[in-house]
Amino acid sequence: MTLLWVVLGAAVGAPMRYLVDRAVQSRHDSVFPWGTLTVNASGSLLLGFLAAAPVSAAVFAAAGTGFCGALTTYSTFSYETLRLAQDRSHLLAGLNVLGSVVAGLCAAYCGLLLAQAV
Repeated sequence: MTLLWVVLGAAVGAPMRYLVDRAVQSRHDSVFPWGTLTVNASGSLLLGFLAAAPVSAAVFAAAGTGFCGALTTYSTFSYETLRLAQDRSHLLAGLNVLGSVVAGLCAAYCGLLLAQAV
């Protein structure tokens, strides 16, 4: 049954990633991957919240593993960083790595604090 919850969450998270990424990126005239940064930070925020909130195993499987797992994307982050480096945008590539890691950790911590406050 847990697998079904994960699949259902992922079925919502994957299209959400695409839609949010495209919506955010279309608003920036930049090669910097703002859309990927946004989905990764927002997924980290939600996962941090879920990790600290008293939710059932089914909710965590659907929302945490399924939805957040499909919403966030390490592979796209890696590819876009590599692409920036190959295009000789080394500063942007470095900022993407640093910004993504810091944003993800800070967002997860904020989610944890938010869950504890609620």
